[in-house]
Parts: sequence; C-alpha cells; structure tokens
Amino acid sequence: MKLLKNLVRIAILACGISSALGGTASAEEITLKAISAWPEGNFFSINFEKFVAKVNAEGKGLVQINYLGGGPKVMPPFEVANAAKTGIADMVNVAGGFYTTVLPEGDAMSLSTLPAQELRKNGAYDYINKLWGERLNVRYLGRSIDGVPINIFLRKPISKPDLSGLRMRVIPLYRPFLESLNAQSLLTIAPGEVYTALERGLLDGYAWPVIGLFDVGIEKQTKYRVEPGFYTVEVAVLINQDTWKRMTDAQRAFLNKMAIWMEDLNLNNRKLIEDEKKRHAAAGIETITFTGADARAYLTKANDSVWAAMNKRSPEHGPKLRALLTK
Repeated sequence: MKLLKNLVRIAILACGISSALGGTASAEEITLKAISAWPEGNFFSINFEKFVAKVNAEGKGLVQINYLGGGPKVMPPFEVANAAKTGIADMVNVAGGFYTTVLPEGDAMSLSTLPAQELRKNGAYDYINKLWGERLNVRYLGRSIDGVPINIFLRKPISKPDLSGLRMRVIPLYRPFLESLNAQSLLTIAPGEVYTALERGLLDGYAWPVIGLFDVGIEKQTKYRVEPGFYTVEVAVLINQDTWKRMTDAQRAFLNKMAIWMEDLNLNNRKLIEDEKKRHAAAGIETITFTGADARAYLTKANDSVWAAMNKRSPEHGPKLRALLTK
C-alpha cells in the first residue's frame, strides 16, 4: 500500500511536466514544479517559500513556480533529491545529507565554515555544480538555510567531551564524531520517533540543529545543550539539469538573482539563534559549555573525524571540497 501511494504521488508530480516546460526554451514563461523535503511552514522550508513567493511576484512572464508543498504528504523526504534528478520535480528544497546514497559528497555541504556568499566567490559553487551535475543531474542553485549550527542535546549532564555510556541518536553525518566521543551505542531513529525513544529511555541524547527542537516537541525530553555548536545546517534549492538547460539566459539569470536574495536571508540567522536559545532556557534546557582545551579538542574531533570519513568515501573530491568549503 505504501508503495502504491508513493507511485500515485510520483504520477501526480509527473503529470503535466512537459506542458509546464513548454517543450522549448523559447517559451516566454516557464512554470517549474517544486517540492520541499519538509512540511510547509517548517523552519527548513520557510526561506524556500519566501523565495517561491518572490519569484512568482517578480517573475511574471518569465518564471513561475508551482509549489506543491513538502514533507511526507507530497513525497518521502529521502526521495526528494531523486525527484529532481529524474525530472519528476523541476526544483526541490533539500539537505545534502538526504541524498548521500547517490552522492556521498552531499554531506560535505554541512561541514562548510564559510557562508554561501563566500562560496560563490571562491570557486566552490563552480566545483559543486560540476560534480552535482555529473552525479545527480541537478544545478545547485543556492542555499535556503545556512549558518545554523548543530549541537548535542542530552538528558544527562557530562563534564568533558566524552559520551561514554550514553546511547545517542545518529544520522550518517554525525556518526564519526559521536563515535570519536565514545558513545556507547548509536541508533538510527526517524525524527518523528525521537520523542518516544527519549521518553522510554532508549536514548540519552541526540545531535540536532540548534533551531528545530520545538517543531517536533523533543525539547520536553531534553535537559542539556552542549556548546560549542559544530557544522552548519545546509539546505539548498536544486534544479533538474535538463530543465535548467531548456531555460533561456534571461530565465537562468533571474533565478540566480533570486537565489542570491534567498541566501542573504540567512544573514539574520544570528538573531534567530539567540532567540531560540532563550526558548531553550525557558523550556528548562541548561547549557553545558566547553572552553579552552576541551573546546578545541571537541571541535577538532568534530571536523577531523567527519572529513576523514568523507575522504575515505570520496578520495578524489573530499580534499578539494574541504579546501573550498572551509577556512
């Protein structure tokens, strides 16, 4: 039944693609079908939705976006990037960590220490678009979410960078780091099931973006946030490469301009992060802050462990991506 439902979703998305594209690049206006990996109104969809609204307001006669929504109701999140690859959707809002089975280098985007604005200048986007185009058949248009760190959250306090004896929820990106901190066991649990796992004592903690706990209610089962944060949440807008090639120069230039506008929305994230940490405190979440040698050791493990794993998976591209994405 689940397979049938997914096939129905895919058929609905695919319906009318050719007519939306108009068949040739000479069409005066192109309409792009778009989806997000997260539900509408979720923090990780908001900037993309602002981008869609601005494109539709300013792109009449040139580019329009038919936003079909996001999250599981449209398509399972881990299938979203493949929808862009195959052309089922023209445009998607998705994180690199959601498509590492197809493109292992996708995780590297969360390891960047440079803002999107700098990556546009130093050649990173050129390199990414060549690789993403060859392997995923997409254009990396721009980041919708950037500059939001990830933190470890716990039910029990720790006094040093050591998770010995603790059971942690993990995704592939975080696994090497949590292993380097001696976590007792690492469990892969869907985001919607983390609350229950914490409540039942199956988990002692998890790594999560500093913004987003309240979207799934897990702040109620959380006692501590560990500082400093590490990595950065990367959510990007991808466009099917065949769709991109069909577009006119004017249409592509317009979308690039809108993507730069979207990326600049993230320049305000520092204030959002400060406000979110105040919400944490109000919800009873205490802060554990490592300083000095402990902080340096903590962040060194965070970076070196994951880049080592990246380089093992992608010896050709891992070192080059690190040089472009980090200071």
